[in-house]
Amino acid sequence: MTLQDHVAGFFQRQEISARAGVIAVSGGPDSVALAHCCVSLWSEKRLAKVVLAHLNHQLRGADSDADEAFVQGLPAAWDVPTLVVHMHRLDVARLARETGDNLENAARQARYRWLTDVAQQTGAAWIATGHTANDQAETVLHHFLRGSGLTGLAGMPQRRLLAPGIDLVRPLLTVRRAEVLAYLHEHRLTSRIDASNEDLAFTRNRLRREVLPLLERAFNPNLVEVLGRTALQLRDVQDDLTRRAGELLTHAERPRAGNLVVLSRASLQAATPMLVRELLRLIWQREGWPQGDMGFADWGRAAALARGEPRGQDFPGGVQVRAVGNVIQLERR
Repeated sequence: MTLQDHVAGFFQRQEISARAGVIAVSGGPDSVALAHCCVSLWSEKRLAKVVLAHLNHQLRGADSDADEAFVQGLPAAWDVPTLVVHMHRLDVARLARETGDNLENAARQARYRWLTDVAQQTGAAWIATGHTANDQAETVLHHFLRGSGLTGLAGMPQRRLLAPGIDLVRPLLTVRRAEVLAYLHEHRLTSRIDASNEDLAFTRNRLRREVLPLLERAFNPNLVEVLGRTALQLRDVQDDLTRRAGELLTHAERPRAGNLVVLSRASLQAATPMLVRELLRLIWQREGWPQGDMGFADWGRAAALARGEPRGQDFPGGVQVRAVGNVIQLERR
């Protein structure tokens, strides 16, 4: 099966091939290969209209600007003059300082917000990113080493809701990076290389360049697939947990008091710690509170407080959770 056929099959299985979409393109090999596949499928009428979208995070100076120029030039390079590219610049470092979030999480949140805006402006029903099976394996292993809970070990989902009527999809999540590079070579496509991805001072880069290759050589050459299958199974468990936590949140939440999120203490005390942790994660996500520095112990502290701990506690990002009488109050200061 060719990479184009794989991507076409993904959209057919998700039942969104007849709906317009946005391709997030950083300029790197994975996103360029995905964009080329989708544009080719659009040209062959196997996929609805697509547009490209590139966000310049302004983190790497001239290199970031060169990435932007490269993506802007793809319609001409591919001889598809009707292909639209949406561009935007954002000082992510300043945004991280203003929000108190870590740089990686601030960049991710800002990127998805802007991509959602592009989808809404263009009438798109989905946004696609170029994450591969290797990215999934790195993510699962990274989360494991950090001591993440079930959410982290479930990795990235193939599809999740970003906003009403708009889904985030990852068509290449079961495709190895080697297949992506082979596709680029076959179609003589160029892409940009982010030099920071080679810096071994970053944990993700060491996992990619050193740890995963070592584990594959020494223990299991199919480790990428094994980690991907593990994540897929845990994703089913996570999805069920999220559903039940959402039902509990609907039952437990009381009318807001200004910026305060108010929960019934009795409703939470009757639930399991795992379910309360997931409920709290849903609140953090809904409110847009920083999650990047929230570790397993932090979620555990918050859940213990919600289930009966008598005093208030502060959490990363300026979030405070406190028990007041029969309710739990959550607020970001």
